[in-house]
Amino acid sequence: MPTIWRAPVRYAEVDGQGVVFNSHYLLYCDETMSLFCRERGLSGLAERVQLKASNLTWTAAARWGETLAVTAVCSRVGRTSFQIRFEVTSDDRPCCEVQTTYVLIDADGTPTPISDGERALLAG
Repeated sequence: MPTIWRAPVRYAEVDGQGVVFNSHYLLYCDETMSLFCRERGLSGLAERVQLKASNLTWTAAARWGETLAVTAVCSRVGRTSFQIRFEVTSDDRPCCEVQTTYVLIDADGTPTPISDGERALLAG
């Protein structure tokens, strides 16, 4: 089941062109990732992952006053990493897709295997 995080575009998030500045899309994905983990009973997971890579593809701009919806789905689970696909819409109009790979790490920053229980919750 997908996770959906919603919020209005705030004035402080837009640039001089009147559109959401590109770095804010990753902030929206972080908010959605946090909700994704909470909804699945993985609240401690967000503190134990390191972002490995993000690929953003824009199709339209989000503007001040519009409402964002970010949908998150786990698209892949590996041995120590997993990928979340985020789809960002603004007033129900597709505007950005983000593919992010996270690596589960231990206290020393070393990649560590994802447990079977975490794997099931991520995929669910």
